[in-house]
Amino acid sequence: MDVSWEDFGWERLAEGVGRRRLPVWDATVGLVVGADAALLYDTGSTLREGAELRAQAQALLGGRRVTHIALSHPHFDHVLGTAAFAGAEVYGAVGLDALFHRERDEIRASAVRLGVAADEAAEAADLLVAPHHPVCGEWTLDLGGRQVLLANVGPGHSGHDLALLVPGEPEVVFCGDLVEESGEPQAGPDAITSRWPAALDRLLELGGEDALYVPGHGAAVDAAFVRAQRGELAARFGVS
Repeated sequence: MDVSWEDFGWERLAEGVGRRRLPVWDATVGLVVGADAALLYDTGSTLREGAELRAQAQALLGGRRVTHIALSHPHFDHVLGTAAFAGAEVYGAVGLDALFHRERDEIRASAVRLGVAADEAAEAADLLVAPHHPVCGEWTLDLGGRQVLLANVGPGHSGHDLALLVPGEPEVVFCGDLVEESGEPQAGPDAITSRWPAALDRLLELGGEDALYVPGHGAAVDAAFVRAQRGELAARFGVS
């Protein structure tokens, strides 16, 4: 299936695969369309943003709904819109559900510190959806005529980094914030810096030399960019 992504402000990456770069934090949201199901990779920073994404996705899907959600990592700008997608099956790296229960207040506070209105952050945090399906290694999903692979490639940027491989021409790898193009990769207090370069090695193993790699923030890149960023991170954090 192919759709007119640009009509809705999305970027077409391959047949049935697109992404939108959200305003303010330039966070990427991906959409993968199969014959029977559709998967959204990340959900935005507020319920309002999630609802906008839901409406756009339904328009792109001809009235069908998003059936599956994969969360790249637990930072607010990637997860706080999830409750807007009622009925969707949610996937995340193993341990993400416990982290959401344990650190709900910190996720809300982080959103407020970085500019989300306090009432919007509180509402989204109160309704934060923990993953129904923890991904420990790899998990293949059949969307109907199209299989995608969820891969727990972290830790790195966070303790719970989940990548998405979409086979095709080209293959597309959604990297979350393990890769950033629009600025230097951000290492917050939950980053596992000693493991980050190895997580990028895993991304490169997943996609190979000819894949399109989609960062959590910024323009899509190639394998050479990911490899160069891996070297920069290894030097920055003093690991091999």
